[in-house]
Amino acid sequence: MAERKPVVGIIGMGLIGGSLAKAIRKNTAGKYRVLGADLDPKTMAKARVADVIEGDLTPDAYKDCDYLLIALYPSAVLSFLEENAGLFNPRGVVIDCAGIKREICALGGALADRYGFTFIGGHPMAGREVWGFSAATNTLFNGASMILCPRGDIDIRILAHVKNFFLSIGFGRITVRTPADHDRIIAYTSQLAHVLSSAYIGSATAEEHRGLSAGSFKDMTRVATINGEMWSEIFLANREPLLSEIDGLIDRLSAFRAGIAENDRDLLRQLMKDGNDRKKECFKKIEEES
Repeated sequence: MAERKPVVGIIGMGLIGGSLAKAIRKNTAGKYRVLGADLDPKTMAKARVADVIEGDLTPDAYKDCDYLLIALYPSAVLSFLEENAGLFNPRGVVIDCAGIKREICALGGALADRYGFTFIGGHPMAGREVWGFSAATNTLFNGASMILCPRGDIDIRILAHVKNFFLSIGFGRITVRTPADHDRIIAYTSQLAHVLSSAYIGSATAEEHRGLSAGSFKDMTRVATINGEMWSEIFLANREPLLSEIDGLIDRLSAFRAGIAENDRDLLRQLMKDGNDRKKECFKKIEEES
């Protein structure tokens, strides 16, 4: 009798879910049986044609999943958990991949207590300026960080297996944080960047950039290409940390405005020195931790 392969179920076959399926297929030499589910029949057809799933993930099959990865918008993750938790494998690990963690981890943890499975909040730190299964790639997560938000009482052996799973499909680093720390820090490192980029491109002068722009313009506008449906949900779900970061940015911009308006070159020099020093300090810490 052939040895049973561990089963990975993926709910949502868009950019993240599709890339997870493709990365598993590419990097694990058939170690896992991958099943997928998506509301869009065309997406499912593409996933089958691409040969990255071995079958459809139906509710009856949730009980067979050793790993169940939920790659949906935050509100859809919550709905899916509420409606289906009783069907999950009580010995399995359920991991969501949404961009916020506090509300999802609270619900996931409560349902895990009720039904016996292990729940871990997750957030793959990778993306593109396009979305949907057609944009998914088997290299999206190469070298990327996978954030995990496990409960404090998690079995460390299960956590070790989960870490190894994500490293085996291409992630370069596993970062463990509490849900609150995740939401506070991601408000700055990810969400604020999308807000700033979208606001920056709003200038009428942007239409005149051809021939008068270079790397700075491209860098500042890159993430203005954004899935507004998803990101507006994320912004509102994480409103308090994000508002705090926006307020801080406004204060720092106001200091630059004051220096320019008041013709205060010393202030401007100091603000830019502070920015230089701050960047060096931040990246020095990263290098020391690597």
